[in-house]
Amino acid sequence: MSGQLNAGEATGSARTTYRHGDLRGSLVGAGVEMAQLGGPDAVVLREATRRAGVSPNAAYRHFADRGALLRAVSDIAQGRAADAMEVEVACVSGASGTGDAATDARAMLRAVGTGYLAFARDEPGLFRTAFSVPDQLANSFDAAKAGAAGRTPFQILSAALDAWAAAGILPPERRANAELYAWSAVHGLGMLVIDGPLRGLSAQMIDGATARVLDMVERGL
Repeated sequence: MSGQLNAGEATGSARTTYRHGDLRGSLVGAGVEMAQLGGPDAVVLREATRRAGVSPNAAYRHFADRGALLRAVSDIAQGRAADAMEVEVACVSGASGTGDAATDARAMLRAVGTGYLAFARDEPGLFRTAFSVPDQLANSFDAAKAGAAGRTPFQILSAALDAWAAAGILPPERRANAELYAWSAVHGLGMLVIDGPLRGLSAQMIDGATARVLDMVERGL
């Protein structure tokens, strides 16, 4: 065994020749962990490099600054939201469907909202982070924001509203941009529950508020 050490090992400093199998993935993973615990403000590039075991300069090969890392973490958080929504949708789709197009479409839309709000309650740090960076609506279809099933939160909501239109519940003249209204109402409740005056409500009261808001969305569409 050689007794020679490189300069980094001899001084205890960070290794400048570190070879990482997936440094970008490790940095994003560290960012996700920080976001889970403290929301978007907790995502710090230097801390991500420390957790990944590399020097701060190594991160700049993948992320120009903290904002770039936060955007990547935000995308992952949206994908996690999509996963939560897909779980609820799966419960009311397929073999468990009634066979009545209107009834099933209504159940699907409620499942989308229920899953979204469940994610807010279960993962408040990631929910805050998911939409914490300025973005454009057109980017809501980006594959980076998709969950394991390949759909983004916006695409899942759009599919549910398309089912409403196909079932004749939502008139064609009211289908355009319906996502914006449903999304705004449900997201607002989610933020009030985790960061606003509703955060002190009991689980039973939050469940009741969720049902009432989803009722309002249905009537409003």
